[in-house]
Amino acid sequence: MPKVVHVWDMLVRLIHWGLVAGFVALAFLTRGGGAWHVAIGYLVAGLVALRLAWGIVGPGPARLRHLLPQPAAVIAQVQDMATGRSHRDLGHSALGGLMGINLFLTLAGLAVTGHVLARPAAVGDWVKDLHGALDSWAILSVLAHVLGVVLESRRLGVNLARSMVTGDKTLP
Repeated sequence: MPKVVHVWDMLVRLIHWGLVAGFVALAFLTRGGGAWHVAIGYLVAGLVALRLAWGIVGPGPARLRHLLPQPAAVIAQVQDMATGRSHRDLGHSALGGLMGINLFLTLAGLAVTGHVLARPAAVGDWVKDLHGALDSWAILSVLAHVLGVVLESRRLGVNLARSMVTGDKTLP
């Protein structure tokens, strides 16, 4: 019989989907350097900062320590994926935690370089190049994240995307 476990609190879910909406708007709907791009960029930076703060004071699975997997856990998850074994984590899996860290660092880098680019003082081309490289990395990372969620949901029989909407994981 399936077991339903509440995992993600409302703030984690609102920040997650706010970051999704902000990222889509920044990457595909606004013009780089335009007023909307800058404003949404600051909103995304604020959401990242709020999520990091909540990772310090928030409840169980929201804590940042749950994003930092042990190397053995990463190896075990890769072995499970390769051999067809399954282990269901209550919060983030080891690879999911690494992806979360990657995305937070990438968005933070985009926020810092975007802030520098939005200032009227002249900056070197390297800042614009770094911002563009981080943007490309973020798009690749988001695609890998979505693909990982889809594949792991199918492999484990757990709808991971739904759990980020409802807060509940249904474990077989």
